[in-house]
Amino acid sequence: METQRTWKPLSPVQTGLRGRCPRCGEGHLFDGFLTLKPKCEVCDLDYSFADPADGPAFFIICFGCIPAVAFAIWLEVAHTAPYWVHLVTTLPLILLTCIPPLRPLKGWLVASQFFYKAQEGRLDTSS
Repeated sequence: METQRTWKPLSPVQTGLRGRCPRCGEGHLFDGFLTLKPKCEVCDLDYSFADPADGPAFFIICFGCIPAVAFAIWLEVAHTAPYWVHLVTTLPLILLTCIPPLRPLKGWLVASQFFYKAQEGRLDTSS
């Protein structure tokens, strides 16, 4: 007869930013760049509970894209930079502030959902 193993709670930052399973910390969370695996290959945790939706993209837009685009606008207004200057400075800045943080941020949000046992809201009709 199989016994249930108890898992020590792991920090969402510790597991999520590294793309590891939020329960065991050993299995991989992603199957590709941003696609979640169906379940952990080590502890068989079903990842169907996780739905970060557009959360990672929203945070990246707010904290990465907006400052990068503000820099591009400042560069254009202050220096009337030619297009090649934008191609060399602004494009890499926007790409570097938007794409690399997506995966760690999505992993952190998924791990946080598991750690804090996030669920859909339900009305309490007991009273």
